Amino acid sequence: MREMKDSGIEWIGLTPSMWANRRIKYVIKSRDSGLWGQDVKCEENGTICLRIADFDYSKGIFKDTPVDALTYRKYPSYVVDKCHLKKGDILIEKSGGGEKTPVGRTVLFDKPYIALFANFMDRIRVNTSVVMPQYLQYWFRAFYSCKMSPYYINQTTGIQNINLSRLLTKEKVFYPSLKDQKAIVSFLDIKCSEIDAISADIQKEIETLEQYKRSVITEAVTKGLNPDVEMKDSGAEWIGRVPNNWNLGRIGGFYSLRNEKVSDKDYPPLSVTMKGILPQLETAAKTNDGDNRKLVRKGDFAINSRSDRRGSCGISKYDGSVSLINTVLTPRGKMSAAYYDWVFHCTRFSDEFYRQGHGIVDDLWTTGWQEMKKIIIPVPPFLEQNEIADYLSSKCSDIDSVISQKNQQLETLSNYKKILIYEYVTGKKEVLI
Repeated sequence: MREMKDSGIEWIGLTPSMWANRRIKYVIKSRDSGLWGQDVKCEENGTICLRIADFDYSKGIFKDTPVDALTYRKYPSYVVDKCHLKKGDILIEKSGGGEKTPVGRTVLFDKPYIALFANFMDRIRVNTSVVMPQYLQYWFRAFYSCKMSPYYINQTTGIQNINLSRLLTKEKVFYPSLKDQKAIVSFLDIKCSEIDAISADIQKEIETLEQYKRSVITEAVTKGLNPDVEMKDSGAEWIGRVPNNWNLGRIGGFYSLRNEKVSDKDYPPLSVTMKGILPQLETAAKTNDGDNRKLVRKGDFAINSRSDRRGSCGISKYDGSVSLINTVLTPRGKMSAAYYDWVFHCTRFSDEFYRQGHGIVDDLWTTGWQEMKKIIIPVPPFLEQNEIADYLSSKCSDIDSVISQKNQQLETLSNYKKILIYEYVTGKKEVLI
């Protein structure tokens, strides 16, 4: 067994006595910031070079497909040349916030094609006579998984910026000989690929279950539970054929618009999400405008009118307020709220809701009450509405339970991979050559 010593760094702990260590800034040759804009057009020769924005943080590598061309910004060719990526370059996300722009994570560019990188990332080019880029990338992944990046982030809310100069100056990387680094990288590449393959299979199973759940909902709310019942044409493309004893009607005949403006100071703020209407998080920003919200009563139905929030709707269990972008409806008469909650969460209804909308671009595409009230919906007998709602509640709960188990398996594999990387790049476990 190798002799170990205290690294003097809390998150690293013990490391092999014979391993060298340096502050990160001394194992890199250069560090550069990228270009502002999506794509770049050289002034001198008109060559278009795409930046790569589509990378896989879970694997710490770039995916194979570059993004599509969006906009052009002109730069001198020498600036563009400086921002060309080479195999072995490490990119650090230095600005952003949230899941889509996870500040502090890194990716290794290891592709054969030419690409550029954008302003929100910094590129590190490694001194390969000291440390392998692949080894340093695994070290960065261990660093991030140990939640060390937040110590170098300037802001904790909104746009976050990591202080890379301080990080690279303060943090040390511990490393063995290049031969041993290569063995560690090779071992981790194989093990992580195996874990990723298993995870990919589980993810496909989850997607299949999600698709099955959507089909179960669609079939039940538009065809009922009796497969032998005589059917008729509904006259609505999104519904198709329905049981003979079902009626059909337009949403405006069953719901009326509630459009009363209130303050979130008087009525607790609620969020309209894909999982229904939920109390807004305490950390969410509040406004000072006294009538900037819409009133929602218990039993009301609310749906987000924006296309980028497709599927965000639900029956409210609370009295409260929602943002003005939502359409709030109150039932006109006797109907099963639970059944229509399932109807409005049906994928085909979401597509029809979107189709009835209007707007200049997709992000601003909206479906207002005037369009929504004309949409045809199925109207089963009241008792059958309750039967369908009860069936879907039970059936989807079973499916969700299996999906939850699969997600737990993914989390277990993800945590195992993080531990594996950490133990080998800190020398707690040894690759026998």
